Amino acid sequence: MRTDLRLALLLTRGSDRREWWRVTLTAVGAGLATGFMLAAAAIASLRGQFSVSIGNGLLDRPGERSGIVLALLLLLVPVLGFLGQCARIGAVHRDRRLAGLRLAGASPAQVRRIAALETGLACLAGAAVTTVFSVLLVLGEWRNPPALAWAGFAGIAVAVPLLGALVSALALRRVVASPLGWVRRVRPSRGRGPGAAFLGAALVILVVGLFTAPVTFGGFDTAPALVFGVVILTGVGAVWVTGATARLTGRRLAARTGNPATLIAAERLRDDPWAAARTHAAVLLVTVVGTGFTGIRQVLLDILHARGPEMMAWDMSFYTTGVNLTGAAILVALMITLSGLAVGTAESLAARRRGLAAQAAAGVPHAVLGRALLLETALPLAPAVALAGAGGMAISTWYAWLADGGAAVPVLPLLIPVAVYAACLLAAATSLPLLRRSVHPTELRFT
Repeated sequence: MRTDLRLALLLTRGSDRREWWRVTLTAVGAGLATGFMLAAAAIASLRGQFSVSIGNGLLDRPGERSGIVLALLLLLVPVLGFLGQCARIGAVHRDRRLAGLRLAGASPAQVRRIAALETGLACLAGAAVTTVFSVLLVLGEWRNPPALAWAGFAGIAVAVPLLGALVSALALRRVVASPLGWVRRVRPSRGRGPGAAFLGAALVILVVGLFTAPVTFGGFDTAPALVFGVVILTGVGAVWVTGATARLTGRRLAARTGNPATLIAAERLRDDPWAAARTHAAVLLVTVVGTGFTGIRQVLLDILHARGPEMMAWDMSFYTTGVNLTGAAILVALMITLSGLAVGTAESLAARRRGLAAQAAAGVPHAVLGRALLLETALPLAPAVALAGAGGMAISTWYAWLADGGAAVPVLPLLIPVAVYAACLLAAATSLPLLRRSVHPTELRFT
């Protein structure tokens, strides 16, 4: 392991410009994860009743603090997905170096360990920068931080690089590098859905949410277990719908379509139908949460404004600050997931660059390949986003029904799935400039 770590450090220091982009993106993802975890640790270290000058009372009582800690921890889900995508695209860009390691006598497992350690070093850099700035912020804003907060900071600073290396090793578990420079991915058998790791992660999130979700939300007595269960189950179901739709759509369109772009996209979906599901999992979960939250926010604010004369100014600011911070957290999660989608699309282009170059050399226009790339995202994502939006709309309708006297069912949440779908297509389109480089004739020389 010491030799692998030394090699990973040397390879990172000798990276070219393309590799430094990967290192930078990985460090940014690790910095985000560290920031969320440090904030959660600082808030969780508070015990009992406090009077905190920020947050309009949201940090004063243990119940609200537990909800904020849960929201910060849930933000780790899209961050981990983003780190996994960065590890995948990095592995493809390092194909020649991986081949050199194989020629030098390294085994395939050792090559994957070195690649994972490279990601761990990048995560260490991002975690270190975020930790230093967080410590300076705490020292400037907090007079006597408890020892539990410092212990949490130290543990997180060590855990994030280890977690980043673990996520990278998981993402690279099916990558095989041959001594002749051929990097390929060993795919599961056709038709096989997400494995035990995906189900285990969904179960862990569900259990954590059931035990830590606040008992009340927005002032109404609700069943947080039911809401959290609907969110997770709808997200998991949407992932399965994405894979099943990709397989069915690819099979049907490949046999019937006469459009070249549609045919290329259909063959790609039929070849690996679950690639879209793996890439879109976090997007679908954010869609469920965002749709449900938009309806809850609309109902809650309508009731608060109706009761305005009866409420004190402090109570109004308490609720509005809470819903606004929740909305900001969902937007942050959406931006992270869209970044992961863009990175995943770029990774797909890099992994298929020889096939794309062969298609371009055979006379396929660049515009056709670009439309095929967008269709690979658009076709399987549409029904999955619709299902995720339906789950979020069910939560919104249920919350409106629980309101005192019953509130009108909000209509605004219906726009959230449409907006997310359009944002996903825009995120996928950001990789189109890389397509011209991927179809360069020089890519045909590499097997």
